[in-house]
Amino acid sequence: MKVALIGADGQLGSDLVPRLREYKLYPFYYPHFDVKDTAGTRSTLLDIHPDIVINTSAYHRVDECEENPVEAFYVNAIAVKNLSLICRQMDSVLVHFSTDYVFDGEKKSPYIETDSPNPLSVYGVSKLAGEFFVRNICVKYFLIRTCGLYGTAGCWGKGTNFIDSIISMAKNGKPFKVVKDQTVTPTSTEELSLIINKLIHTDNYGTYHLTNEGECTWFEFAQEILGMTGYKTELIPVSSEEYGAKAIRPHYSVLENRKASQIGLALFSHWKKALQNYLIKKGYVKSAGDSSG
Repeated sequence: MKVALIGADGQLGSDLVPRLREYKLYPFYYPHFDVKDTAGTRSTLLDIHPDIVINTSAYHRVDECEENPVEAFYVNAIAVKNLSLICRQMDSVLVHFSTDYVFDGEKKSPYIETDSPNPLSVYGVSKLAGEFFVRNICVKYFLIRTCGLYGTAGCWGKGTNFIDSIISMAKNGKPFKVVKDQTVTPTSTEELSLIINKLIHTDNYGTYHLTNEGECTWFEFAQEILGMTGYKTELIPVSSEEYGAKAIRPHYSVLENRKASQIGLALFSHWKKALQNYLIKKGYVKSAGDSSG
């Protein structure tokens, strides 16, 4: 089976590459492969005619999307539309990623796949538009919503992730602010890539929520990071309004992995266990229970 992986050097893509070695893998990297280049994308994909196209590309700098809505919609919606048309032409499966930010956070309990979206930001709206194109154009697709991703490769374009940023600031020893009123589920790209590899072995197409288990605020996540690594830096809890980000985030955007559970996919670990594994892998702690800060 031939698999095209768009964004193979990104945070999720980097963890997907080793999971897809059983296939004939065609990894594509930005900017040499740019989904905004419709003609180039079509020519490249038609030439190899993959059975599965995995698209991890996105304009995901949430606050920048508020300032650059045209770019956000081009990458997150129009390019997705064009990619969906190409996949339909090739009769290929499209695996595309969306976000918890398509919800407004008013539900106060974990969102399931059939809940109605109501995004609050340009980023969320652009990603939801991409979802509609995938569902309305593709015959065979896996549309995956996830939340709070982090991986060893770091986020493309940012060069880091929340965990590494917290540890970097903790090493400076100065107090810093973390948002206390946004509840999420931090999700390991390593675990997500394992589940995706299992999912694409099936023909259970549709929309899926895929995250680690449990929930926490970003402040609680930061507390756990410092607790596991042993850093004593002071965290200052602030509201979203006090933090002053340009884009509005949902106050509650936890996703329930309901459909994955229904089809018998193995469940993710709890977010605390996934965090511990990440810290060990990155060398921040030596083993479970070790504190090296």
